[in-house]
Order: sequence, then structure tokens, then C-alpha cells
Amino acid sequence: MSTVPVSRRRCMIACASLGAAPALWAQEADRWPARPVRVIVPYAAGGNADATARALGVPLGERLGQPIVVDNRPGAGGSIGAAAVAKAAADGYTLLLDATAFSVNPLLMPRLPYGGMADFAPVSLLTRAPLLLVVPAHSPFQNASELLRQARAKPGSLSYASAGNGGAQHLAGELFKQAAKVSIVHIPYRGGAPALADLAAGQVDLMFSAASASGPLVRAGKLRALGVSAARRAEGFPAVPTLAEQGIVGVDVAEWNGLFAPTGTPAPVLARLESDVRALVTGAALQRRWTDMGVQAVGSGSADFGRFLQAEATRWTRVIQTAGIRLD
Repeated sequence: MSTVPVSRRRCMIACASLGAAPALWAQEADRWPARPVRVIVPYAAGGNADATARALGVPLGERLGQPIVVDNRPGAGGSIGAAAVAKAAADGYTLLLDATAFSVNPLLMPRLPYGGMADFAPVSLLTRAPLLLVVPAHSPFQNASELLRQARAKPGSLSYASAGNGGAQHLAGELFKQAAKVSIVHIPYRGGAPALADLAAGQVDLMFSAASASGPLVRAGKLRALGVSAARRAEGFPAVPTLAEQGIVGVDVAEWNGLFAPTGTPAPVLARLESDVRALVTGAALQRRWTDMGVQAVGSGSADFGRFLQAEATRWTRVIQTAGIRLD
């Protein structure tokens, strides 16, 4: 009776296991999801990305047959939460819902705690939201021109809040300063919600914020909207003029939200996610809800989202270099 050396036998078992791995992955993917799915939002609760995650989470959970757990991981301009997803198992149970900073962080942070866009598989561009230039309700400024008059008379006397370095609010603020040739101090926060809270309390003077996040505070009389950072007026705020209408050209910034999975997530899981998310985002219920919030529902496919991300990186590279935007 012939025998197989132990080392060779172990090699044969290992090779057999490797050969079976794709089949096992396929079986797991077919059963996905078999437990709750966690969606990490790398910003504080109450901001635009958080609102998007929670609006999508309930119907997506119902469609998948498993709860969607929204997990807020704020800090470092969104890179802490993104790193947690990049390092998670690529099994479809940990996803990332990120925003504009996702495209910008690799340009501003040379030492990211993850490998940049290469660590993620884009699933869908969910929404785009114009930014409102908002001030406290008790602010003396009734329009952007009055605000700029003060900024020019006393350089550095005004401050603007953002949800953190590299986000759409930060970029809009810097473009606003560049277009108007004024000096306004940047105060970065760990998310949009605490920034808006301090703005409403008068701790800072102004902020660019997605209509979905600041709009309710404007309607409640806690903030005043002076302008819109888009080519046209925002849905739900027809009386608020664009900055271009007020003579401030070149500040065209929107906050976007998109869904990602870690690179290496099984193709069947990605396909299921993309299909279900697109069906929900382009459906009447979410379309209505987001329109009421001043947000454009997109629901792109993964390939289109990937091209969008590349275009964003190209655009913001040029803007950051031209404007000299840096971390504060």
C-alpha cells in the first residue's frame, strides 16, 4: 500500500480547499443576506448622509428581508468610517454610505488610513443636493451681498462652519471666498449636525449645507437661507436666489451621497444590491420624499457611478490646486 508524504497530503488538501472556495462563496452569496446588514455613515447623526442612509435603510431592509443597521462613525473628514469599511470582510454585510469628501480626501490627505478609491466597489450614486448658504435667524445679513460687505470691511471677522475638512461644505466655502475675494475663517466640525446646531446658536456666522439637512431649520425659522450654490434654484426653496444671480460666479457645488461595498465583495451580492437600491431610489416613494427635502434622487448603476467618481476626482484636483484649498 502506497502512502502520501504528510507535507504532500497537506498540500493536496489545501489545493482542494482553494478549488472549493469559489463554490462556497457562490453558496454564501446566494444566501445573502442571512443576517442584518450594517451601513457605516462616516459622519455624525442628523446630517445629510445620515438622513439619506435612514431614508433608504428601512425600505431596503424590507426588500432584502434583513434589517439595515445605520452605524455613524464620524471623524477625520469621513476617513475613519471609510477605513472601517475598507478593512471589513468583503461579504456584503458592511457597506459605506459616503458623500463628496470620499472623492476629495485622497487629494487632501496623503496618509489616508486606507488605500483610497481602490478599496471600494461603487454600488450606486443615490442623491445629489444643492447647498444652501445659511446664517442664523437673528443674523443681520438678509442676502449674500450684505454678508460680503461685512467680510470685505473686516477681513477674518466672519467664520463659516463645515461638516469637516474636504467635504462639499468646505469646498463651497473656499470657492465662495475665492470668487468673492474675501477672508472668512473655516471652522470644521465632526459632522453636519453639530455644525448646524452651533450655527443656529450663533457660534459661527454662516455655512453651506445641503438643503436636506439645513432646509428643515430654515422652514422652522432657526436659520435664514441667503443663496444656493447651484446653477438653478433649489427644489422646495423657489424664493432663494442662486449665488450667480447675486453676482457671485463659480460656486457650483452639490453634496452627493453614494453607496459602496469593500472591494472583493462577491459579484452576485453587488448585483443584488445595485438592482434593489436602484429600484428603491427611482421609485415614487423615495423620489417624493427626497424632492420634498430639496434633494435630487439619482439611483445610478455601478458603472455610471464609477465614471462619476473619476470625473469628481479630476474636477476637484483642479479646483483644489487653483484655489489652494488645504486642511484646517
